[in-house]
Amino acid sequence: MTDTAELHWFKSSHSDSSDGNDCVEVAHTPATIHVRDSKDLHQPHLAFAPAAWGGFVAYAGG
Repeated sequence: MTDTAELHWFKSSHSDSSDGNDCVEVAHTPATIHVRDSKDLHQPHLAFAPAAWGGFVAYAGG
C-alpha cells in the first residue's frame, strides 16, 4: 500500500460546478489512481488500478 501522505493530490478538471464546495482530488502512482473528497481529507479515499480508472473515465466522459 502506498503511503498517501506522500501523494501529490490535485483538483480534478472535472470537479468544476456551480457549487464551489464540490471538489474531487486525484493522485497517482504507477500502480494506483487515488481519488478523494477534498472537503473531508480524513475520510478514506478510493484507489483504482490504472485499467479500472481508464474504464471509468471513458464511461463517465461519454
